[in-house]
Amino acid sequence: MKYTVLLLLLSTFCSSQKISFIYDVSYKVRSQESTKPISEKMVLDIENSNSIFRQSIDKKTDSLAQINKNGLLNMGVENQFYVKKNVSDNYVIKLITYLKNDYTLPITEILNWKILSDQKLIGKYKCQNAEVNYGGRKWTAWFSTELRFSDGPYIFHGLPGLIISIEDEKKDYSFNLEEIKKLGELFDVRSKTKNIDWEQYEKLAKSYYNDPMDLNSSLGKYFSLTDTNGGKMDLNQFIKTRQIDIKANDNPIELNHKISY
Repeated sequence: MKYTVLLLLLSTFCSSQKISFIYDVSYKVRSQESTKPISEKMVLDIENSNSIFRQSIDKKTDSLAQINKNGLLNMGVENQFYVKKNVSDNYVIKLITYLKNDYTLPITEILNWKILSDQKLIGKYKCQNAEVNYGGRKWTAWFSTELRFSDGPYIFHGLPGLIISIEDEKKDYSFNLEEIKKLGELFDVRSKTKNIDWEQYEKLAKSYYNDPMDLNSSLGKYFSLTDTNGGKMDLNQFIKTRQIDIKANDNPIELNHKISY
């Protein structure tokens, strides 16, 4: 695994308690083995017991939002990775952004880790093996007690060291630590949220499926699409195409909450 680490002493990492861990994340939106996975960078920012895990573009958007209060517009609700944790309180929430509204989805599923005896070196860190079931998937993780953070990518936490690598049994989702940086500030601009549960989450997803262009809103009348020839595209046909794509790309990380469209 490609592994780039800044030349900082381990003691500096642990004493500062403000660290950014950059992960290379690979995931398949379709469950077929032939599907080429999507690869992108995601960041775990830790300050003491609090952390935020998010896509790099989300972190940049949050940074801009601090300045001009203007964020990106997410379309659907699936394949969002924004997670806030407090590992001391075992508090984990998934933050869903949909039509410029932020929703808080508590993650209450207990992570019953099974720590195994297998060990290996990843980069310069000695790692140990662990397994857990989450979201209807079986996960294999490698953690290192040399990085004394009981945290990891996405919702994963609770081991006696940072999770360096974790992958589900089907190899649909894979998180691998790639870089470590100092963290200046754990900024959190998405604090005004509406609380939802998984049932309400499903309603949001189906709302997007039924009206992916949000045509029923006050802004919907302003939507206009053009094809490659510059001609006006039929919106109903566009919606049908999007619905086919949504069904085809329905491979959520939480398989036990897979939505039947």
